[in-house]
Amino acid sequence: MARDLITFEKDFDKTHIGTLEGGDNAWFVGGRLNASFNCVDRHAMRDPNKVAIIYEADEPGHGRSITYAELLKEVSRLAWVMKSQGVRKGDTVAIYLPMIPEAIFALLACARIGAIHSVVFAGFSSDSLRDRTLDARSKFIITTDEGKRGGKVIGTKKIVDEALKQCPDVTNCLVFKRTGADVPWTKGRDLWWHEEVDKYPNYLPAESMDSEDPLFLLYTSGSTGKPKGVMHTTAGYLVGAAATGKYVFDIHPADRFFCGGDVGWITGHTYVVYAPLLLGCTTVVFESTPAYPNFSRYWDVIEKHKVTQFYVAPTALRLLKRAGDHHINHEMKDLRILGSVGEPIAAEVWKWYHEVVGKRQAHIVDTYWQTETGSHVITPLGGITPTKPGSASLPFFGIDPVILDPVTGAEIPGNDVEGILAFRKPWPSMARTVWGDHKRYMDTYLNVYKGFYFTGDGAGRDHEGYYWIRGRVDDVVNVSGHRLSTAEIEAALIEHPIIRGWM
Repeated sequence: MARDLITFEKDFDKTHIGTLEGGDNAWFVGGRLNASFNCVDRHAMRDPNKVAIIYEADEPGHGRSITYAELLKEVSRLAWVMKSQGVRKGDTVAIYLPMIPEAIFALLACARIGAIHSVVFAGFSSDSLRDRTLDARSKFIITTDEGKRGGKVIGTKKIVDEALKQCPDVTNCLVFKRTGADVPWTKGRDLWWHEEVDKYPNYLPAESMDSEDPLFLLYTSGSTGKPKGVMHTTAGYLVGAAATGKYVFDIHPADRFFCGGDVGWITGHTYVVYAPLLLGCTTVVFESTPAYPNFSRYWDVIEKHKVTQFYVAPTALRLLKRAGDHHINHEMKDLRILGSVGEPIAAEVWKWYHEVVGKRQAHIVDTYWQTETGSHVITPLGGITPTKPGSASLPFFGIDPVILDPVTGAEIPGNDVEGILAFRKPWPSMARTVWGDHKRYMDTYLNVYKGFYFTGDGAGRDHEGYYWIRGRVDDVVNVSGHRLSTAEIEAALIEHPIIRGWM
């Protein structure tokens, strides 16, 4: 499957080595490839005028489309800029961008030169950005003058400036002009995107990368409160993204895929950027919110762009269901697959999604996965797997889930059982380590129940072998798929001036 989905410039020698117990897993060993080449070049060579990205800006009617040929040009020029400023293979680059096409350009430009992208959600505070930038040891950061979301302006550059007061290793800040606002400027450090990219050629060859070279870091909350820099590697992650895109969402090159996730989270990484572009389809980049300027916004986008697959969190679906069905008076006949991500979806919301949004024609895929898994691990195959409202269904190819007794750690065999969800075998897209702290990786995921990957979630397996996710079993709160530790929440609360005490 890997060779069918991904182009290796040098074939791999072994599919897999290592064990869960050892925490030393490696996939497609000896292979060489480049993520940017796989997402851009091979499609630009075959069909340069095909639309790669549809940008749906915060204000309706203000977006644009980018072809694969244009994407190659933009990614190459940005990669040249980073190289000219001393960014090299293995360096980390912090990205603090709203949901604009330039966010995708930035990820793929990093991958093109072998730099490791570390995206920080552009709604996080300067403290959160500072902590992640320091931990990743980033030397280069990319942001905008301002961001826009839901009709509101976000002072991204000001937030970056505040964070960088305590990040002495950052030598350059590249700024994309999103609104044209006057922003503070540090001479010698800050660079305008549009001025820099115009200095360089439209093509830069992609760096040859080993299968196990790091592709990106993505920080996720842990029960201690200190975010973990989850590290994903190149080949295994790409194979997981492409395989799930192909078999869960049934993505074909002619499709228009709309994932409502933000690139600051794993959903945006895998199903806004990598899976759609690896498979050569068109991906929709959505800058706004489902309620701006009204509750019809998602349905307007789907109708306007003839979207074929739609992927969103139950939190948004609950909001839109409460808003009323009169907002869904749209022609959405191209929809084939409707996806749910980030948290269990209630049966009544599942049925509404299928009947009202999908007109009983589109298939529902309720997907279970995590930042650490990289791609779907328990999920229906769209249009193939019989589904049950509220169930994540069955394991994806190669995934071996088990239910464990939370006290003894022993596997609970058979069906009609409840316990801790774990995995018995490694898979290609699993995270390889926590950046700079492999012991924490082992202690968090692989040493909790020896011989198994610990998800941190409880689950049930019903009489037909279908999995039902129950929620977190540790001190982490899941909000629409975004994990926050109770320690982080407590720390934020006690700093607020209206809080005088806690217990």
